Amino acid sequence: MASPCRDNGSVNRSNDRPEERSITPASAASPLGTSSSATSSPAASSSANSSSPSAAAGSSDFLQLRLEDAPAGGRSVWLAGELRRAIADGRLPVGSRLPVTRVLAADLRVSRGVITEAYRRLTEDGQLTGRGRGGTVVVAAPVTTAAKGAASTPYAPRTAAPAATASAAPAAAPSAAPFAAPPGPEIFDELRAAPARIDLSPGVPDLSAFPRTAWLRAERSVLAGLASTELGYGDPRGTPALRRAVANWLARNRGIRADPDEVLIVAGTAQALGLIAQVLHHDGIPEIAVEDPGSLGARQHLRHWQLATPPVPVDEDGIRVDALRSSGARAVLLTPAHQFPTGVVLGGGRRRELMRWAADGGLIVEDDYDAEHRYDRAPVPALRSLLPEQVCYAGSVSKLLAPALRVGWLLPPPKYRNALVDAKRFADLGNAALPQLVLARLMESGELERGLRLLRRRHRRRRDAMIAAIRDRLPDATVHGAAAGLHLMVTFGPDGYRGSDTDLAAAALARGVKVQPLSWHSQRPSPPGLVLGYAARTPDEITEGVAVVGKVLSSG
Repeated sequence: MASPCRDNGSVNRSNDRPEERSITPASAASPLGTSSSATSSPAASSSANSSSPSAAAGSSDFLQLRLEDAPAGGRSVWLAGELRRAIADGRLPVGSRLPVTRVLAADLRVSRGVITEAYRRLTEDGQLTGRGRGGTVVVAAPVTTAAKGAASTPYAPRTAAPAATASAAPAAAPSAAPFAAPPGPEIFDELRAAPARIDLSPGVPDLSAFPRTAWLRAERSVLAGLASTELGYGDPRGTPALRRAVANWLARNRGIRADPDEVLIVAGTAQALGLIAQVLHHDGIPEIAVEDPGSLGARQHLRHWQLATPPVPVDEDGIRVDALRSSGARAVLLTPAHQFPTGVVLGGGRRRELMRWAADGGLIVEDDYDAEHRYDRAPVPALRSLLPEQVCYAGSVSKLLAPALRVGWLLPPPKYRNALVDAKRFADLGNAALPQLVLARLMESGELERGLRLLRRRHRRRRDAMIAAIRDRLPDATVHGAAAGLHLMVTFGPDGYRGSDTDLAAAALARGVKVQPLSWHSQRPSPPGLVLGYAARTPDEITEGVAVVGKVLSSG
């Protein structure tokens, strides 16, 4: 076993390295902040060797140690006991790195040998190990009562107990709890947390295709040229670089001509809807009409901000504008390029009707959530490109890169531009700048478009696999919205399935396959159906998942 003293560094290493004072997992160590000091502080050395009364009162931020609690002549034993207790109760979890011996010795005003001896005792017990420049690290904790029967040593890695628990329970069937009651505000959190072998939830791209190498390269380039002043508070609308990149991206890919000053960077479409709802509510608009069927998640965000969401029916040409007029709503939320969840495209006639409705004072909120993902049809122009004065356009990178980035954009109409900027300012002072600058670099370099071309090919293969599996395993189902997007909608005729689609989704989840019932996204009564995502699963997984749904259907 390597000596803890040696593993905690030579005496001429700096006392000022921030990582030497951390109690974080060793894997998180950073080379940043290295000091040029070559020797320990003379004052610290003097204090450590002092025998004056004041020297006996040393203390440390580490575990709040106080030397006055140690018995005379037993300081190493006392320190070893304090470390054992901290490891046992979780204050020092497995992976934590202990302070280097000279730093702790200086804090406690004891000789370095006291610290080295305490570390040695726990190293011999198997709780600590030396990892060279990685320092002395906690590698094992006392075994809990539940796990002692399976262990032959007094200490075991803390990860052993959860692993044993997990291995003892795989026979339990996944819970169908998310479908036991009408969906509440937390429903998508519950569904994401529900275990499943195959997740066919809609709305998630192939996250394994995230361009990690390109992102890291762009991030290094950004940091290398970043001025110190750019690390301060910035424009709440977003960094100029990303607003310019978004304006160029929308011009190339969506036919939208916009000045960068018109772009507002937000934390995804979810925040965009929240800001819009607040501004409309303040403007005396108490409701915003929504497509039916339409996104449950979008409806929940609007309702959270006290906006009513009257439903307007959707048919094979998109939203029924005559029904929109009859509703009396002054604003409407639309997904015109690829309606969620039906997948229909807003037809030319309906677009003209909608423009006439907007010209009479209506506001259109255009959610362009996955328009870039198309396979078998020509691109559809954004409504914003046709009617910029009456359309509030929203988009994001959630379906292009990853939802976890939480980056999106708004193009507000002139009437609401200042109010939305104010709402964003008082929400969070603006998105984090570094991810914005990296994303801007990916957009301007062409990396994002190259990634999109890759995703289209991959998503097309997965969509084809799902359609083939549905034809084979669900012959009575009708497929909707196959020409674009990341999901399919399937409906069942009166002879295809007579139960509720929530029961169908619950039964599929109990067999390890996660899907969403169409009824979640409908406010009015509708035929049973499912919304099935294919982008994040392999063709084999998709085929297997659809087969499970087919077995559920055939079993009644």
